Amino acid sequence: MSLSRREFLAFGAGAVGVGLAGRVLAQKTPTTNSTFEGGDVLARLLKTANQETWHALPIGDLVGVTGLALIGTPYVGGTLETSDDTEACFVSLTRLDCVTFYEACLGFARVVKKSKGRLTPKSARPKLLKEIESMRYRGGHADGYLSRLHYTSDYFFDNDRRKIMRLITKYLPGAVATDKPLDFMSTHPNSYRQLKAHPEWVPRLAELEKQWTARKPMYIPNEVIPMVESLLETGDLIGIATSAHGLDTSHTGICLRDREGALRILHASSAHKQVELGPRLADYLGSVKKDIGIMVARPLEP
Repeated sequence: MSLSRREFLAFGAGAVGVGLAGRVLAQKTPTTNSTFEGGDVLARLLKTANQETWHALPIGDLVGVTGLALIGTPYVGGTLETSDDTEACFVSLTRLDCVTFYEACLGFARVVKKSKGRLTPKSARPKLLKEIESMRYRGGHADGYLSRLHYTSDYFFDNDRRKIMRLITKYLPGAVATDKPLDFMSTHPNSYRQLKAHPEWVPRLAELEKQWTARKPMYIPNEVIPMVESLLETGDLIGIATSAHGLDTSHTGICLRDREGALRILHASSAHKQVELGPRLADYLGSVKKDIGIMVARPLEP
């Protein structure tokens, strides 16, 4: 069974947490080389970035303009689930889900900032792959399926620790702690092709989830969002907290402040099957009953 990324977050992963330092739980299965798809999109992004000197923008604004440049890209879930046994760092710019969308935007922004505009598609490709692997896997290195940061809160936590982003939720007014166990993946292993094929991984995963639960990650409740909107910035990454049992988030996106000053959600929409600039964030959050608030991570200058 292969779930779309929206389904993956809504029914299966949005949070495999751990607070372990360094490499954890190697599964003694090989990891393939990184693979990339979308050279023409990368070339287009680089051409615009060079012409408009995107490298001079603050990192958040650069994340935002990259996201706007990807509007219309098809939503496709499950692109990372390529094998039962082998974990590959696959990166596509031609088909995105809600997580691979913000990964692509932040990864590209970091590459552009670090290079100060001196890039070609050939030189940018391995740099982009390296940036996304660093964000996607615990400690920055792919080491099997369980090393992938499946849950949004764990993703933000691990990348905060490595100073790729700053998890700012707890510093915002009205933040509250999660008060439920995060265990959906380990209690529903048949929803994930890799766990179904390797039930011996499930006990390890359950231990990780216990450590994540002990962190009690924080979120900003929906009713507080109107008071918090003015403190959020273009490029801030958001995980939409859910009341669903065993999960931390149901969706992810990027904040974008439009010309009228409204804070909107820029995301890969599973409902509309493409990357889009959605409505005001507060309005979007009111549209799904189980969405209860947001977790926020702010990209840091590389």
